[in-house]
Amino acid sequence: MTFNLSSVALFCGSCSGNGEKYVQLAAAFGAKCAELNLTLYYGGARLGLMQAAAEAALARSGKVIGVMPELFADDVVVANNITEMIKVKSMSERKQTLERLADAFVALPGSFGTMDELFEILTDAQLGLHSKPIVILNAFGYYDHLIKQVDKFMEEGFLRPFHRGLLLVATSVDEVFEKLESYQNPNDQAWLDKHIVR
Repeated sequence: MTFNLSSVALFCGSCSGNGEKYVQLAAAFGAKCAELNLTLYYGGARLGLMQAAAEAALARSGKVIGVMPELFADDVVVANNITEMIKVKSMSERKQTLERLADAFVALPGSFGTMDELFEILTDAQLGLHSKPIVILNAFGYYDHLIKQVDKFMEEGFLRPFHRGLLLVATSVDEVFEKLESYQNPNDQAWLDKHIVR
């Protein structure tokens, strides 16, 4: 790989969605992380796609680390069989911790929480606060409308093309890791030097 990749942070739903296909997708992603010997960071829940990915990685002797805000009930939400659990005080601290610890970020199907994580990590990449790859797994066309909206941002002049390039799109688990393998940060250093105080 063209950069140091030893871990991936997963953003995805704490629900399973409609149909087994989403659970199978998350399980395939978790299994692939274990196969590639990548530490899987995620939100730490034993629910939905989060659970499916974590358990698939663990079943193949993968390393799985959860980052969980203290506000969630241990006996309902919090996974108790993963490699390590990091407890934080808030949802904001969870995102900051995942951003700091992981080498890359992948979004599977999800909703508000997944979008919150995805767009914060994209905004920080836009501002040059990190230069790590970000991929959405658009299986089954799940994110077609989101991708169109992001393209609309650019078409209407609210998003620069080099910032649009920060969001990579894959349609399969294997393609996710192909995108990570060939990643080159498209951000514009001249733009950063002009706009960001170091």
